[in-house]
Amino acid sequence: MPKITLPDGFKKEIPENTTLLEVTKDISNSLAKIAVAGKINGQLRDLSVVIENDSDIEIIKKNDDEGIDIVRHSFAHLIGHAIKQLYPESKMAIGPVIKNGFYYDIECDKNLSLDDLTVIEKKIKELTKTNYKVIRKVVSPQEAMDVFLERNEPYKQEIIKEIPEGQEIALYYHQEYIDMCRGPHVPNTKFLKHFKLTKVSGAYWRGNSDNKMLQRIYGTAWDTKEELDNYIEKIEIAKKSDHRKIGKQQDLFHFQEEAPGMVFWHSKGWTIYNILKDYIRNITLKNGYLEVNTPQILDRKLWEKSGHWDKFGDMIFTTSSEKKEYAIKPMNCPAHVQIFNQGLKSYKDLPIKISEFGLVHRNEPSGTLHGLMRARQFVQDDAHIFCSEAQLSEEIKSLIQMTFSVYKHFGFKDISIALSTRPEKRVGSEELWDKSEKILKKVLSDNVDSFSIQEGEGAFYGPKIEFSLTDSLDRVWQCGTIQLDFSMPSALTASYVDETDNKATPVMIHRAILGSIERFIGILIEHYGGKLPFWLSPQQIIIANIADKHVEFAVEIEKMFKESGFRCSLDLRNEKIGYKIREHIIAKIPYVVIIGEKEVSSRSISVREHDGTEHKLISADDFISKLSSKK
Repeated sequence: MPKITLPDGFKKEIPENTTLLEVTKDISNSLAKIAVAGKINGQLRDLSVVIENDSDIEIIKKNDDEGIDIVRHSFAHLIGHAIKQLYPESKMAIGPVIKNGFYYDIECDKNLSLDDLTVIEKKIKELTKTNYKVIRKVVSPQEAMDVFLERNEPYKQEIIKEIPEGQEIALYYHQEYIDMCRGPHVPNTKFLKHFKLTKVSGAYWRGNSDNKMLQRIYGTAWDTKEELDNYIEKIEIAKKSDHRKIGKQQDLFHFQEEAPGMVFWHSKGWTIYNILKDYIRNITLKNGYLEVNTPQILDRKLWEKSGHWDKFGDMIFTTSSEKKEYAIKPMNCPAHVQIFNQGLKSYKDLPIKISEFGLVHRNEPSGTLHGLMRARQFVQDDAHIFCSEAQLSEEIKSLIQMTFSVYKHFGFKDISIALSTRPEKRVGSEELWDKSEKILKKVLSDNVDSFSIQEGEGAFYGPKIEFSLTDSLDRVWQCGTIQLDFSMPSALTASYVDETDNKATPVMIHRAILGSIERFIGILIEHYGGKLPFWLSPQQIIIANIADKHVEFAVEIEKMFKESGFRCSLDLRNEKIGYKIREHIIAKIPYVVIIGEKEVSSRSISVREHDGTEHKLISADDFISKLSSKK
């Protein structure tokens, strides 16, 4: 056990699973000096915590995520402090910690720009250099309400109204600025050094488009200047790799106001799209799936029976005809149950695997739309497996293996898995949820090295396995899911005849590997910085002539490549060859084939690879043979 020295009346030791957050909460109102060394959360820690007065906590840490979160949370409050000094009429909403940083939502009459962030950042630096103490005071909800009524902070008042009577609230005093937070925070601004404000965007209050649009200021903070610089460098790389920017540069797709959140695919982008579809289709057909296509518009009553209307009603686009209300399909599962329900099914037919590249529409708030990453219209590589309970473990195991194989084929090596358990709002009995979660835990324990638990993050009809990918910029993307559903087949009267000639209800596994194809393409573009693997590149080879007299041979070479199955095109423009090569290198074309006098006379080709490697006067047949292994 970690040892701790405290005044009489305080804990003499800390339980092994105690977090740093809990330690600081336990002692944050005490006059004490403590030293902690030992296992906290199962990891060896080396920590010191010094309490000088009721609110002064110095945290010296090594490798402690909670410690840096305390620093980031404190910086979020400094945004509030700086904003109130610069724009006194602003109203403060919330300022939580997020992965690698923090943000603060504010209501401000001024439309903040990147230049304004520089001004705010300068003010924050001034505040940190004052070395003022951050005072923590615990008050009742009514006392907190009085404070924020006096300071005219409506968003804080709204939050306080939802806090149960009798629960205490912590207020943090930053000189003249007061904020509300669970804490803990640093005791003094002298501990806040390495930070940067990164961007500003719009965000509806509480994520509801019916509420006021606020401005969200993002920032990041780190223990050292080196860590901060490394992170800022990654942000700059990410900006250059933004899929929207690359999509425009490479003529892949575009968006416009007439169809918000919906993609206009250009020829090259649509080529990538279809390559992905064909790749997944080939895998699913080999694994016994039956590909189907279902209607875009279905009667509202079906969505009410399935439970989706109650859960997702505000995200469903609707239309009506002949006094009937219809939903524009937000997902595919109820439609797949309708296909299963056609004709009598026997236990001998199971498992039945139904797949669809299902076009769906979801009425996402306009403020959350983000290119391909978050759209209103997209296609899922969706599938549903109808099976018996006895078949579940083997089917889920197979899906896990298939999903890992696909991600590795795309070049993702860091793949993490989480089990998301029952949410607060759900259908089905507790017994069914117990059984479902137990099945998924057992399959995961038997088939993967490790997985985390995400309490309350399951679908409304069942728990799910979530796959997350870490890209080349260390960003994590949640993509594939395997969801176990005992409820929807029953709700939609799906059945089969079991071994005893009695009617039985199948279990339904919902699964997607890529998830949204649009989003997955966006992830791939950013992961590779626009330089997609050869097999995915919409244009694999460009053949460029040096002069008009070389056109005939260039056309002949193009025909050879196309007959061998490569995506190839000619560049016969009246431009210098150096200009052509540079342009195609910038466009991330894998190979530029050059045809000039020497190539024509020797009936060979010269090749410039994207990385600068050159191959002079080589056989076209040999080069085609070499590339065939990369298809």
